[in-house]
Amino acid sequence: MTETVKIKMATREAYGKALAELAAENEAVVVLDADLSKSTKTADFAKVAPARFFNAGIAEANMVDVAAGLATCGKIPFVSSFAVFAAGRAFEQIRNSVCYPRLNVKIAATHAGITVGEDGGTHQAIEDMGLMRGLPNMAVLCPSDWVNAKWAIKAAAAYQGPVYIRLGRLAAEQLYAPDQEFRWGRAQLLLPGSDIVLFACGMMVQEALAAAQLLAAEGIRAAVADMYAIKPLDKEFVLDQIAHCSAAASVEEHSIYNGLGSAIAEVIAESGRSLPFQRIGLQDTFGQSGSPAALLRYYSLDAESIANQAKQILARR
Repeated sequence: MTETVKIKMATREAYGKALAELAAENEAVVVLDADLSKSTKTADFAKVAPARFFNAGIAEANMVDVAAGLATCGKIPFVSSFAVFAAGRAFEQIRNSVCYPRLNVKIAATHAGITVGEDGGTHQAIEDMGLMRGLPNMAVLCPSDWVNAKWAIKAAAAYQGPVYIRLGRLAAEQLYAPDQEFRWGRAQLLLPGSDIVLFACGMMVQEALAAAQLLAAEGIRAAVADMYAIKPLDKEFVLDQIAHCSAAASVEEHSIYNGLGSAIAEVIAESGRSLPFQRIGLQDTFGQSGSPAALLRYYSLDAESIANQAKQILARR
């Protein structure tokens, strides 16, 4: 039996491929970009459906308002830019023109997190999920590999309402088979365990899996969960995992404030259950210029650092 070859691909590239497929599958889909179509990969859609592609220029706020107008006419607009601009520069328009009237606009933001690399702190969005998670009516997705990303784009197109999809620049290891089934608002258990559960999203899922291997070598059984749906969060899944493990941690390429870690902490606190828990992410700091691998090590987000932090959490039991 031939082993399936796994493809390493950035989630932003999967976004472009999914858009190109949607162009033929759904004529209501339109795409807007802030003059970054080669980087965000929306150029893939422009090639196959040029009449439905709009370059808004470096005017993210205007782009979101145009998308809101298109949504009122029955279109399904996907708007794209780097996450720091899509979520930050256009926040007011996303809030008042999209979420307040609950219009069917999808914000697909690329180049999120510190793995943007050498572009530095000004271009590394580390607060975007928090901004979007706090908005009423907004769903938030953070896919972990290209399979999950393609599903997220097509699921967002089928979903009625605002969606924020967080995408990365760096190529990510393939975690899922191409026919993997995902469910809206649910999580995926990638590795069962009984000592500590690592709730991760995006690029950090592969680092969490590598950390679990390091821990296994020391006899520590770590569960790894792919929390690709940040909002709505799979609360039942979180509670089930902490019932089977004696400690927990969240792992995200994002500030520890208002992102996945905060969402997990809220569920644990409101459940009344007690166990050692820690948010692993950027500790109230901006990113800086450097290679993605060097930055992950510096901010203690590489596999070895995650494993060491997991052992410290377990020591608190």
